[in-house]
This record gives sequence, structure tokens and C-alpha cells, in this order.
Amino acid sequence: MKHIIPILIVLLLLSSGFVGVSNTTEELTVDTEQMEQTTATSAGPMNSSWPMFGHDVRHTGRSPYSTANNEYILKWTYWVDFGIDSSPAIDENNIIYVSSKDNYLHALYPNGTEKWRFDCHDWVTSSPAIDEDGVVYVGSWADRLFAINPNGSLKWRFDTHDTITSSPTIAKDGTIYFGVLGAGSNKGLVYALNPNGTVKWHFDTGDRVYFSPAIGDDGTVYVTSNSMLLYALYPNNGTMKWSRSMGAWCGSPTIADDGTIYVATMAGDLKAIYPNNGTIKWTSGIDWGSANTPSIAEDGTIYIGQKYFYAINPDGTRKWTFDPEGDLHVTTSSAISADGTIYFGVTRGIYRGDIIALNPDGTEKWQKVIADDWVYSSPVIDSEGTVYIGSQSRVSGISYGYLYAFGEVDSNAPDAPDIDGRTNGRVRRSYDYTFMSTDPNGDDVYYYIEWGDGAVEDWLGPYSSGEEITLSHTWNEKGTYTIRARAKDTYNLWGPWGELEVTMPMNQQSQNWWFLQFLQNHPRMFPILRQLLGLHY
Repeated sequence: MKHIIPILIVLLLLSSGFVGVSNTTEELTVDTEQMEQTTATSAGPMNSSWPMFGHDVRHTGRSPYSTANNEYILKWTYWVDFGIDSSPAIDENNIIYVSSKDNYLHALYPNGTEKWRFDCHDWVTSSPAIDEDGVVYVGSWADRLFAINPNGSLKWRFDTHDTITSSPTIAKDGTIYFGVLGAGSNKGLVYALNPNGTVKWHFDTGDRVYFSPAIGDDGTVYVTSNSMLLYALYPNNGTMKWSRSMGAWCGSPTIADDGTIYVATMAGDLKAIYPNNGTIKWTSGIDWGSANTPSIAEDGTIYIGQKYFYAINPDGTRKWTFDPEGDLHVTTSSAISADGTIYFGVTRGIYRGDIIALNPDGTEKWQKVIADDWVYSSPVIDSEGTVYIGSQSRVSGISYGYLYAFGEVDSNAPDAPDIDGRTNGRVRRSYDYTFMSTDPNGDDVYYYIEWGDGAVEDWLGPYSSGEEITLSHTWNEKGTYTIRARAKDTYNLWGPWGELEVTMPMNQQSQNWWFLQFLQNHPRMFPILRQLLGLHY
């Protein structure tokens, strides 16, 4: 039976042990079924808004695009059968690639509709990476790294014989680096593959490799494993340049502009390491369990979190601390927009997950609930300033996931629906409400309606643009409710919300109670009232 990654991580931490480091010579194979003829050269990762985990080979999480004009409206959601724990990747055409535990890599158009899906034969928690030719690389629990053409067909697949949770990193020369959990309890490998899927080299880390390697400007490959070591490997042959104990299990490394390597450990430390020899530059105390990947802003500020979200100066001093509150813990790395806004995901146990946006000074910009299970998917930013993040939820024990897109409403989307009907009434009585939205291009529309009491109408339609529809609803408890509705067109462009506030003050029985009570206490008033009302019998 499979378990979620965080549970595995804790169990593996308790049982981890380092065996040794060596270059291995075991035979490795490329599955040539459906494989196309390819060359062994490439110019590296795609020059797009977000081509791989952490945005770039150094995993800075730093976007060149601003979100200053982002209205933080939910543009659309994309549903999958299981949760999304991976981080999306985005190509030069703003096609979004996201992997899921439904066993598929999904390719989505910018409007959230599916372009294609590729079957990876098992869970996919590895984040995809895109090369300059549009080839997408992703690993799966089926013990394979897949190379997938831009049209969704298989280019090649590499059999590792071991589970892959590590996200691939594509070097400037096109080499694909990733790690595997390894066979047995104390073995893990880092692979370097040529763009045609053949092995360039592989390195034995002595224990499982969960996370993505990072690459320095000189090509040095930095990777951590469950051996509690950070390794620096030469890119040409995979031999070890140096290794350094982190004192605890740790996450993916991040590399600053000056070459300093940052690693967060489960022991509650953020460590800064010199790249030339692996010595520790400084250590900053954060929270126990903070093995998320650090992100680095343009000014050198390092962002990392667990119980709290921290901004650390390049010298290791604390800049500020943000408390998510509500027993929410930071469970993703962060994305930093060009305007300095910081985005990250938080989770409360297995009961709730949010996305939070902070200003550069650490004050909250906005926060939205996106899951009733958890959020492990790190947010990303596209060239339009749209922010994407995945999540996992659960209903009646059945898990599912959404990819969320937050941004501006498309100018071609339908208008906010006009809502008309009673604004006050009685509980347990049905009332009719009309909804009408106009599409600027005359396209048919669908309606999503929230009645304010938890009841939802999920994309009713299609209806003609400007056509008025009537729906009935009954509220069963006293209170003030906000009816919210939005429309989308046939191209999945979601419009803004329309709202109507209604009040259900009391039911008929409650309204009559005081009058009946009055008559009971003043029986002599009944003949007088009968005379006044003209009642005869």
C-alpha cells in the first residue's frame, strides 16, 4: 500500500544510514520502444517563464515577470483524479505541464483546457522540466524517466529500476540530472543522461535521493541524499568534488548569484555553504522540519519556512518572520515575482491547504483556501503574471486534486451575472432567482452558482449569451447569505463574480409565535380583535 510522501520522509529519516560513496558501473538501459531517432546535443532548458522546478538550474524560485497587475481572481481550476504534489512547468507558449498522482502528466492550454495527457504508469510526484526543443522530462514511481515530445508522444524512456521523486534539472549543455530512491534500504543514485536518453554517468550517494539537483554557474552539480550529505559533483564525469555533512536530512539545494549554496535541514537549520570546498559559511536557526527548498530574491534575501515563514539576509541575520496562524505550516518552496511578491503554500495537517502572498516587507497581501487536505505543490508564475499552484482534497475518503490559476479576468470572458430575486424571506420556503450573463463574443455561457449555505450549482448550461435562467433555492436556517455566480464561455474563459445578498430572518412559525403568545396571555383581547378584523362565525 502506498503512503504519502511526507509520511515516507519521516520514516526514512528515522531509519536512514550512510553506507558509502562510489561511482557504480552497473548496466543501465534505455527502453527504445516507440523511441525516435535523436541527436545527443541540446542547448539546454527552454527560455520560458518557468521551465523546471525552482524556475532555473539554481532553483532560485525567482520569476522575471511581475504580478503587480494580478487581480488574484480564480481564472480557472483543472481537476485530476488524485492530488497534485508537484510543481508545474510552463513553456514559451504558456502551455502548463503538471504531473499528478493520477499517474499522468497533463498538458494544459493557458485557458485551463487539456491539450493532452501522458500515462506514466504510476504516481508522478516529480515536477516536469522542459528543454529548448519543447521536450518534457518527468520521473515516476514506475521507475522510469520519460522524455515526452511537445505533442504528447513518447520520445524515449529510461528505466532506473528505482522510484523517482526527484525533479529533473536540465543543464545548459542539455544534460538531464535527477536522483532515485535506490534499491534496498541504503542506496541512491544521481543520474546524468544525454538528451537522447543514454547514460553520461551515475553516482552512488549511499542513500535515497528525493530532491532535485541544482547546478552552479561553473556546471558543478549539487545534490542531497538521505545520507545527510550535500555532494558537489563534477559535470563531465560525475566524480565527487567534495561532500559535506548537513547534520540531518535535508531538501534541495539553492544557489545564490555569488555561488553560495543554501540548504535547509530537518533539524531546523538553514545552512550557507561555500562552493569551492563545502565549508559552512553560516547557520541560521529556523523550524524543525524545514526541509523545503529555499528561494532567493533579487536582493539576495533567502525565503524559507515551516511553522513560520522567514526572510533571511545574505549574512544569515533575520530580516522578518511571518506567522501563517491557524496552525498552518509552510509546506512548499516559494515563487518570487519581479515586483517582489512572494507566493507559497501552507497546510494544516490533512485538513486544509492555502496559498499565501506576501509583500517584500513580510506583510500579508492575500490568502486563499485551496484544499481540504494539503498543499505540497510549489507555486509558479507565467509570463502574464498568472500564479499556478496544485493541491489535494478529499470527499468521503476519495482523493482528488486541482490546479489553480490566479490572475486577471480575460477581456473575452462573460460579464458578471446579474442576479435578481427576493432579498429577504422565510426559511424553509423556496424562492426563485434569475441569472443572466452576456458574453462579449456572443458565445454560449455556463453558470457556477454558490447559494451561500454550502449548496452549489456546478456549471449549468450551455445557455445563450444574454439568456435569463431561473433557479429555485431554499434556505433552512436563519441568517444573511450571499448568492454568488460567475459565468464561463465555451472556451473556458471564466468571468467575474456577480453577487446578491439575501436575509432569511425567521420562519413562519417563529413569526406567529409572539402573536399567539400574546393572545394566550390576554384572552379578553380576542373578541375585540375579531370585531376589528370582521371575523364572524
